[in-house]
Amino acid sequence: MSDAFSVIGRSLERHDGLVKATGKALYVADLDVPEAWVAGVLRSPVAAGRLRGVARDPAFDWTRVVVVTARELPGANVISMVRDDYEILARDRISFATQALAVVAAPDRAGLVGALAHLRADIAEETPVLTIEDSLAANIVVWGPEGRKAPNVIDEFFVRRGDVEKGFGEADAIVEGTYRTPYQEHVYLETQGMIARPTENGVEIEGSMQCPWYVHGAVARALALDAENVRVRQSTTGGGFGGKEDYPSVMAVWAALLARACGHPVKLIYDRTEDLLVSTKRHPSKIFHRTGVKRDGTLTALEIDLLLDGGAATSMSKVVLSRSILHSTGAYRIPNAHIRARAMATNTPPNGAFRGFGAPQSLFAMERQMDRIAATLGMDPLDLRLKNVMRPGDSFPFGQVMNEGVEGALGVLNDVVERSDYRRKHEEYKNRSSGSVRRGVGLSLCMHGGGFTGSGEDNMGTAVELEYAPSGVVEVLASSTDMGQGASTVLPMIAAEALELSPDRVRHPLPDTSRVPNSGPTVASRTTMYVGMVVRDAALDLIDKLKGHVAETRRLGEDPSYEKGIFYHGENEVSNFDEAASDWLRARGRLAGRAEYRPDEAAAWDDEKYEGCAYKGYAWMAQVVEVEVDCDTYEITPLKSTVSAEIGRAINPVQAVGQIEGGVLQSYGWSCVENLSLTPDGKYDTGHLNGYLIPTALDTPEFSVNILEEPCSVGAYGAKGIGELPMDGGAPAIAAAVENALGVFATKIPLTGEELHRLMKEREASQERGQASR
Repeated sequence: MSDAFSVIGRSLERHDGLVKATGKALYVADLDVPEAWVAGVLRSPVAAGRLRGVARDPAFDWTRVVVVTARELPGANVISMVRDDYEILARDRISFATQALAVVAAPDRAGLVGALAHLRADIAEETPVLTIEDSLAANIVVWGPEGRKAPNVIDEFFVRRGDVEKGFGEADAIVEGTYRTPYQEHVYLETQGMIARPTENGVEIEGSMQCPWYVHGAVARALALDAENVRVRQSTTGGGFGGKEDYPSVMAVWAALLARACGHPVKLIYDRTEDLLVSTKRHPSKIFHRTGVKRDGTLTALEIDLLLDGGAATSMSKVVLSRSILHSTGAYRIPNAHIRARAMATNTPPNGAFRGFGAPQSLFAMERQMDRIAATLGMDPLDLRLKNVMRPGDSFPFGQVMNEGVEGALGVLNDVVERSDYRRKHEEYKNRSSGSVRRGVGLSLCMHGGGFTGSGEDNMGTAVELEYAPSGVVEVLASSTDMGQGASTVLPMIAAEALELSPDRVRHPLPDTSRVPNSGPTVASRTTMYVGMVVRDAALDLIDKLKGHVAETRRLGEDPSYEKGIFYHGENEVSNFDEAASDWLRARGRLAGRAEYRPDEAAAWDDEKYEGCAYKGYAWMAQVVEVEVDCDTYEITPLKSTVSAEIGRAINPVQAVGQIEGGVLQSYGWSCVENLSLTPDGKYDTGHLNGYLIPTALDTPEFSVNILEEPCSVGAYGAKGIGELPMDGGAPAIAAAVENALGVFATKIPLTGEELHRLMKEREASQERGQASR
């Protein structure tokens, strides 16, 4: 901890740690709601078709339940997201398997099951589009066309810099590669769940979510309610990873419709099977690279064609695609570039937000391409990175010049290489070509921009209040949620530092839209960096108010100074924080400081040209992973993960290390353990965790994490975003380690046993062909 701070930099215990560890925390499924009805969803069994109607079996007593279809909706048939193309309930067209056709509520589970069993969907099935390739062919139109975009192109972005053809002409070699990444399921500990309670003129929502005001806006619009008649409260949330950014709006709208229809509270809680089969996933990708490079490793030109599978509706695809293309060149200096990125529509469930938000896909491709270039040139992958890593004065292809805040790129790379003994191990392991169990080390370098892309933060209007309660506790009133990442501890730490109070005096209650201002969604690695800065400013506003009050009531003639909870006039103590605050409450009522985010006019982004300052602060991370590969069982076991992360300022170092270790392990799962595919009829191929494996404690490597700090001027006390960064580099590092161990080059993940077996057989066949030709 720096001597400049009293709270920042201390590894304080989590405010919610004990109640969660002891099982006392109440999640949405635990909440006792008297007279609550239970809800369920009738879903399409097919991926594409024409919906002719939903019939009710006359043999069933429909007076015991309520059913809502698209024809009973009181407002627009859209879930408010990035674009109005996600229907609440299908009306005429089926766009994906598991699409909601009707929602049902009943007084008990038996009644719900009976009602769903007696509903009949009349669907004229059609041929679906299930792959990126078929979507590009556009023989069947799933989406659009809109404006100048081609059919099935949900969104499209371009980044251009320099003269690509000139750059390729200067190259000594041109290296090409195509890379693929798969779906990924969030597997949050707590499944999706929502409660709706009808009120006289509206509805109250309580549930597991990341973004209360997103839910608020979606419910108000869907039910045609005035904003003041909708109240949204976050319940204790057991994990999100992006999966509770957009999808809770869907759940809340369904629950609210049913609550208003039946006049009772309604609980809509998924079990794990339903959650796996219907919720959003990480966007699959297919990314083509063509790179020009000189013999010494200098990159001269780069072409990228980046494709994401968006599913049947936009959901978050527009903004995921934007972040993906802006991270697609990684942490490297690229003088000439032409990059095209498209999100393609398919007849599959819409894909949404997931930790990393498009960056893991594009960085997997970039890091694997760097490894391919190194192999082509006969260079060490580390030396190629050192040759091209960004330094002060370099710029990204979209025009952002990095005069400061880029030193971390080289810093983390040098640090992780030294601590991991990478050079020695990489050379030693690549020369081992026998034995049933082999070892390898892999390296990756990545970065992640904190906050919304471009002008997003400037337009958000992030607001925070700090309210002093009669009990003496200061409450951070912000819509930022804690879903396990530690916001309920870190935001109070920032407030306590600014207020110069003990951190046990400050709390961040569960957000309630009837009480908290809109501080934006809990996404995009923005909570500590941006919301934290506004928390600090709100604390300073609170102090300024008390200074004025003390000056007025004590007739000082000028505002007093403030230090460590004491107000001074000259050298004389005139009041302390609690005395002044209590006097304010008696004289004036509610005491709260308030602040809003102040845009940085110097950091300009041009949405039309798609260029400029994309992010006001980048965090950097390098990692070396050492793996063991069993050549008999084709199992990959990560043994040790050495990580170096430059994150501006670690507000709570233990929590920061926990974020890094958890995110890196999640990325290792995506790379070689987790495997989710589509069935031929467009459904996810597993509905249980026996089929969708995730890393366990036994799969967790030994971690060695080092945090570097280069404070960021726009982040709270210099902090940068950290939540997503750890997800970005694990997959290419694992693939590189397997290459070092076995000599096979993976272009896609997951590296399951089957995929590893295929790669090894291909290598053996290639070696046999080489011997035969001699």
